[in-house]
Amino acid sequence: MGKQNKQDYQKNATKTTANKEKNKAIEVTLWDAANKLRGSVEPAEYKHVVLSLIFLKFASDKFEEHRAKLIAEGKEKYIEMADFYNMSNVFFLEETSRWSYLIKKSKQNDIALLIDTALHTIEKDNKALKGALPDNYFSRLGLDVTKLSSLLDTINEIDTTKDPKQDVVGKVYEYFLSKFALAEGKGKGEFYTPKSIVNLIAEMIEPYKGIIYDPACGSGGMFVQSVKFIEAHHGNKKEVSIYGQEYTNTTYKLAKMNLAIRGISANLGEKAADTFLDDQHKDLKADFIMANPPFNQKDWRAENELIDDPRWRGYDVPPKSNANYGWILNMMSKLSENGVAGFILANGALSGGGDEYKIRRKLIENDLVEAIVIIPRDTFYTTDISVTLWILNKNKKERLVQKGDENREYRNRSGEILFMDLRRWGVEFEKQYITLTDEEIEKVAANYHNWQQTDWKNTYKNIPEFCYSASFEEIQENDFSLVPSKYIEFIDRDSGIDFDTEMKRIQKEFRELLKDEKESQEQLINAFKTLGYEL
Repeated sequence: MGKQNKQDYQKNATKTTANKEKNKAIEVTLWDAANKLRGSVEPAEYKHVVLSLIFLKFASDKFEEHRAKLIAEGKEKYIEMADFYNMSNVFFLEETSRWSYLIKKSKQNDIALLIDTALHTIEKDNKALKGALPDNYFSRLGLDVTKLSSLLDTINEIDTTKDPKQDVVGKVYEYFLSKFALAEGKGKGEFYTPKSIVNLIAEMIEPYKGIIYDPACGSGGMFVQSVKFIEAHHGNKKEVSIYGQEYTNTTYKLAKMNLAIRGISANLGEKAADTFLDDQHKDLKADFIMANPPFNQKDWRAENELIDDPRWRGYDVPPKSNANYGWILNMMSKLSENGVAGFILANGALSGGGDEYKIRRKLIENDLVEAIVIIPRDTFYTTDISVTLWILNKNKKERLVQKGDENREYRNRSGEILFMDLRRWGVEFEKQYITLTDEEIEKVAANYHNWQQTDWKNTYKNIPEFCYSASFEEIQENDFSLVPSKYIEFIDRDSGIDFDTEMKRIQKEFRELLKDEKESQEQLINAFKTLGYEL
């Protein structure tokens, strides 16, 4: 390559890199910058730092925008009165809580204390934020002042009011939640349910209007997606009421912040609390339930605890060794007479014995189970086990239901359950996880709704390796197992295999593996001999 051509190539490469950085979504750019500043702080702790600052920036931008509006309207004498902000759903901020004030002080050694004070003051001045913001978090962590200052400068780049239609801060917040869940990895990150799973539940149960409940709400992702679903289908978000509960205090605060950023009103109970031992919504009857409770939760109650709980009236008491059926019966008890629930559980709940078997059998006999959908492996960041989406419906009988802009007539599907298997679906991302595409979610939801409708024989068909509509008699014959592979037809792909050739190939591979292992053992023995030791 000539000198001039080389210079042109390097110039074009630099230009391309610059364009890529310029076109990179703001949430990606911010994450890259914020993550570099993390240092030795664990992701589980750091997420509260970053997300609290994003919230502060958002609240301050909204405050300044409304303040300017009051001045423009000749109401300057009211600009320091909280009521003139709260009436427009804007949080009032005292001067020391405003982003501009913190940026000016960002290089000072006491910046962590100033941020803690700002968050405390905002919560004190705004009743809607009670219990939502971190308490003395920044001071307690002992963050490096230089890195904290740089983080403030990074978040200062977010213009939350630039394009209201784009919901910039909502996108940033959601992106950061997902990235922190990925960073925390397996065994952690329970605060976040992958977006594609939340979308799938929303598209299937269609929470257009009524009461929505999540008994293990994490950071509030189910609620956010419910509202997005309503807006996408031209519904009115004022026609839904949101109720939730969360056990972990820091996650409870995340949920409150997440919803506040999006202007979503919700009742998450007076405090973070255990749904089983301290139910914050005892008398609630919900039209829709969306949930991703902890998988296979052990020792969730003591031996003689919750034995006579009204939530399992009419059923056996869920075993203390696993909370799966405790969650199911909790949700069943909260459904209204026409209520629908969509929730995720570990696959073991599909076929367990003992008390679980008795509860599952009664649920099926009471005609409450509507659909069972196997989700692809590695969809969740917290575990690599395979999980299932359950749909429970309190009224599967034929009726006319208004869904947004359309009326849908449901046929009488007494005793039937729709099984779907998505194990081979989805696309890879982050090199180790699977996500369902929008097109796949649409296909699954359409299949489910086609099966529900009166003219189902014209719109729904059993498809090998995908779906099957099982009658009560078939489920009874399978001893009330809800494992989809017992019903969905699978094609024998082994019929065309030359087994002799295949076995010879496997035999050759094993010979090579055994040879390599023998050589490794000999090298290890010789290494010890060299050191004067015999194995």
